Amino acid sequence: MIQARIHRALSEISPADWDALHDGRNPFVAHAFLAGLEASGCVRAEWGWTPHHISLWDGDALVAAAPAYLKANSHGEFVFDHAWSHAYAQHGLDYFPKWLAAVPYSPVTGARLLARDGDVRVALVQAISTHMRTTELSSAHVNFHTELDDTAFDTDWMLREDIQFHWHNNVGWNTFEDFLGAMDHKHRKNIRQERRKMRDAGIQFRIVHGGEATDDDLAAMHGFYLQTFAEYGNSPALTLDFLRHLASTMPRQLVMFLAELDGVPIAGALCLRGGDTLYGRYWGASELLPGLHFETCYYQGIDYCLREGLTMFEPGAQGRHKIARGFLPSLVRSRHLLADPRFAMALKQWCAEERDSVRQHLQQLSAHSPFRMVDVA
Repeated sequence: MIQARIHRALSEISPADWDALHDGRNPFVAHAFLAGLEASGCVRAEWGWTPHHISLWDGDALVAAAPAYLKANSHGEFVFDHAWSHAYAQHGLDYFPKWLAAVPYSPVTGARLLARDGDVRVALVQAISTHMRTTELSSAHVNFHTELDDTAFDTDWMLREDIQFHWHNNVGWNTFEDFLGAMDHKHRKNIRQERRKMRDAGIQFRIVHGGEATDDDLAAMHGFYLQTFAEYGNSPALTLDFLRHLASTMPRQLVMFLAELDGVPIAGALCLRGGDTLYGRYWGASELLPGLHFETCYYQGIDYCLREGLTMFEPGAQGRHKIARGFLPSLVRSRHLLADPRFAMALKQWCAEERDSVRQHLQQLSAHSPFRMVDVA
């Protein structure tokens, strides 16, 4: 008989059992990544993230699970529901805590319903729905899930869509020049000019995988991360200990692009590598030079993908400026279940209208593709 359990820490589940539920191609659902966030203090209740993972067991065998949290706010989710919580407050209702299946602070697509087969995935969604209602939570949410997860949700789960900008290599580019050759003259020229500025400034790049990183490398990257958050007035969540943890437990999947001037790091981009995808997560710089951001965060990553045979690069959320640099608009999805039938009815129509608007915007953005060919997406 299948039984559902709630886990207040991922350490309650063995890494082998957890990682047997996914194909290992997405680093963000790996036990090492998620448990590391908890162990190094990156997710904790006072920041609105309380681990609340759900699992299904057939006797002693783990057959399904979802990385999940009770949220006391909407910080670090990248699927914005502030208007929803405001509407609840206006009606004297509590929107928080809510239940969320997601990767903290990471708007990356990937499996959220980890299961050995489709039937068990459906059972996991049913267990989530039951848990939400029996514990009297306002809602349950599953952010940035894959198309494979779609079939597990019933019609009570509302679909939201949004746009990110992703790089794809579906046409067999082997070099950066191949990639540029697919662009129109204007965009190809602009990228070459931006890259030339880095060379003229004497900037050199060093690519460091986690297993090769020194503590100075990790400290430099963490310092750049802190600098970016300070500039925007946000609170940084990731600790240096977490980067050290990634370097030791995911030595090949952690990838850092360090920009150096006269041998001294002045900027860096932190990425994670999956089976066929590079995921850009954080960047920062102690000096701001023209074109430094584009080279560090985009062109170095594209170059890396081409050399390593990766076919996709997700550089992070938002940023229309990415289109001119070869990142085309792509749909991402999330699912939402509300306990209150009145809000559920109203927001189902709202979500449908939002999807229509997003699709129209996607068409408008796609018209600005820098590529001469239409089959590169």
